[in-house]
Amino acid sequence: MIWSLCLLCVAGGLSAVHAGPIRKTGRMEDKAAPQEEVNVLMFGVIQLSESLSYVFETTEAKMKKISQTLKAHEDTLQKLGKQTEQAAETEQQIKEVVQLLQAQMAKQQAQTQMTKNQLNSIEKDEEELKTKVKRLEMYLNNSALDSIKELKDRAEEHSNILQGLQLLTHFQKENLKNQNEQLSKLQKMRGAMA
Repeated sequence: MIWSLCLLCVAGGLSAVHAGPIRKTGRMEDKAAPQEEVNVLMFGVIQLSESLSYVFETTEAKMKKISQTLKAHEDTLQKLGKQTEQAAETEQQIKEVVQLLQAQMAKQQAQTQMTKNQLNSIEKDEEELKTKVKRLEMYLNNSALDSIKELKDRAEEHSNILQGLQLLTHFQKENLKNQNEQLSKLQKMRGAMA
């Protein structure tokens, strides 16, 4: 279509040159151009129209390439926009997860501190209990020694009393035996007197 318009413009321009009034002067230069010049001029017009056609075609091809490139860039931009939105959503999710993890870590640290305090308290109670057990053992050992000593002393005292009683019993037996002998002698003497 552009090619047709170019030819039409050139043909119109040429016809305007021929249609214009010719001045009548007596010189040769004012006469109509010879056929050879018209041919050269037409040849130039054809070359110009071909050049314009080539420029138009190449420009049209470039415009198509530019349009395709722009469309590709628009597609890429749309994809990048979607990826940016997805990245923003992912970033938001990551932020939420990080906040959740931070909250859980804070809670866990608090629980750890509480457990540590409880362990310290238990260890302190255990140390106090060990000390009390050692004191009780020492008391029991000392008390047992005192009790054993007291029992030993009592046993010795009872043993001494028992030995005294045994001596007294032996003495009493001897005394009883002597009395029996004397009684026997007296009975014999009495029997002899009767």
